[in-house]
Amino acid sequence: ERFPESLTSDQSPSEKSAGVVVMKKLTGKSCFVPVGSALTGRIRLNGCSVLTENLYAVNSTRKNHSTRRRSAARCVPLATAVPVESVSDASAGNAGNRPLRLGVLLLNLGGPERQADVEGFLYNLFSDPDIIRLPPLLTPLQGFLANEIARSRAPKSRAAYESIGGGSPIVRITNQQADALETELKARGVESKVFVGMRYWHPFTEEALEQIQQYEPTKLVILPLYPQYSISTSGSSLRVLDKRFRENTAAWSPLKIDHTVVSEWYQRPGYLQAQADLILEQIATLTDEERKSLKVMFSAHGVPESYIEAGDPYQKQIENCCALIMDRVGSDVEWVLSYQSRVGPVQWLQPYTDTVLEELGASGLKNLVVVPISFVSEHIETLEEIDIEYRELAHESGIEKFLRVPALDCNPAFIKDVADMSLEALEKPSLRVGEAINLNQSPADEDPDVPVKFGFNQNAETLNGRIAMLTLAALAAGQFLTGPGAFQLFSLLR
Repeated sequence: ERFPESLTSDQSPSEKSAGVVVMKKLTGKSCFVPVGSALTGRIRLNGCSVLTENLYAVNSTRKNHSTRRRSAARCVPLATAVPVESVSDASAGNAGNRPLRLGVLLLNLGGPERQADVEGFLYNLFSDPDIIRLPPLLTPLQGFLANEIARSRAPKSRAAYESIGGGSPIVRITNQQADALETELKARGVESKVFVGMRYWHPFTEEALEQIQQYEPTKLVILPLYPQYSISTSGSSLRVLDKRFRENTAAWSPLKIDHTVVSEWYQRPGYLQAQADLILEQIATLTDEERKSLKVMFSAHGVPESYIEAGDPYQKQIENCCALIMDRVGSDVEWVLSYQSRVGPVQWLQPYTDTVLEELGASGLKNLVVVPISFVSEHIETLEEIDIEYRELAHESGIEKFLRVPALDCNPAFIKDVADMSLEALEKPSLRVGEAINLNQSPADEDPDVPVKFGFNQNAETLNGRIAMLTLAALAAGQFLTGPGAFQLFSLLR
C-alpha cells in the first residue's frame, strides 16, 4: 500500500495514523507504513519489495530465479520503528519487550512407525504438489493419483520397512536430536525448548505449532533438517508453515512470536567437519593395500530434473557440499556423487546410484565408502535402500568392501553446530517463512518463465518436464471414468 508523498518524517506519526513506523525510501523520501497486519506481509516501494516484518528490503525486480536468490543476500536496513503511544500500549507484552525465551522448530520428513501406517504415509507423501507437480488442469486429480500410488506401492514399502524392524526410526531419532539440542542450549544458559514437526506423518507440523503457541517463545528459529534446500524437502515443509501462519496472522505476528528460518546450512564448518570425520573413521578401517583401490561415493536423494530447471538450488548445493567435505578428508581420496530413490517415469538427477555401483565394480574397484549426504538421521533410504539393496548390488558388481558412513543422528559435534546455528540465527536479519520460500524456489503454482501454448507441444514439455506423468494421470482419469483398471496403471510407479 502506498501512502501519500506528503507524509514525511517531519510529521508526527500519531498525527496521521495511530501506530505507524517511518521508513526511508531508496530515493531518500519518506512514507508511513502501518504496523500490525502489515508487519507480516510485503509492500512495494519504487520497484523494491520491502519486508515490513523486519524492515529489510531486497531487490525483486529481476525475474531470473538464481539472480533473485543472489540479490537476497544484499539486505540493507531501511528504518527503525518510531515509538508511538498506541503501539507501545498495544505491544506492552510482545516479543520485543520480553527476555529471550527461545523456541527451535526442527522440520523433517516423517515416516510410518508401524506397518499399519505405511499406506497413509504414502498418501500424504504423494498428495503433496511439491512431490508430484501436476499441470494446473490436472490438479483435481492429485488426491486420486496419490491414493492409487499409495495403494500400489504399499505392499513393497511394507516389506521394506519390515526388513529394518517394522517401521521408520526417523521420528525417534529426530526426537532424540531435539532432546540433545535442547540440553546443549540450556547448558549454554539459554531458556529454550525444541519442537519437532514432520511433513507426512505424526507428529505433524500443525501439532508442533500448537505446542509452540503453548510455550510462547519470544524468538522462534525454524530449522529444516535438510542441509541442502530443495523444493521437495525444505520447501514443502515451509509451505505448510506459511499456510498456517497466514491463516492466523495474529498468533504468528512477529510482534508476538518473532521467527526466522535457516533454510540451508550445508556449508557450515561444524557440519562439514562432522561428516568428514565420519568418512575418515571408515577409511581408517582399511589397510594401506586396500586404500589403493578405494573411492568415496556420496549418495544423495534424487529429485526430478524439472525441479532444477525451475530454479531449485538443490543440485548445486549438493555438489558444493560434497566438494567442501572432501577438502577436509584430503585430496588423495577420489570421490563420486550419485543420486538415489527415484520414483516414476520422469527423468531424475543423474548419475543414478545403482548405475554408478555397477560401473565402479566393472572398473575393478574393490573398496567403497558410501556417504548418505542428504540425510542427518537414519531412515528407510539409508537402512534399507543403501544398506541392503545397494550393498547387495555392490557385491554382485565385484566391490569387496562396502563401508557405509552412518548418518549424523546425535553426533556431539553435529548437535553443537546446530546449537551454534540456532543462536547465530538470532543475530542476523530475520528471514521469514514466506521469504525463505520466495528466495529459494518458484512457487508451486508459478510456472517457469517459458512461453505457454495449449496442448502437447515442446514449450509445454519445457514448462513442466513431466509429460510422462501428465499422460499417466490422463490415462488414469480415463480408466476411472470408463471402468476398472486404474490400479494397474499405477504399477508403473512401483
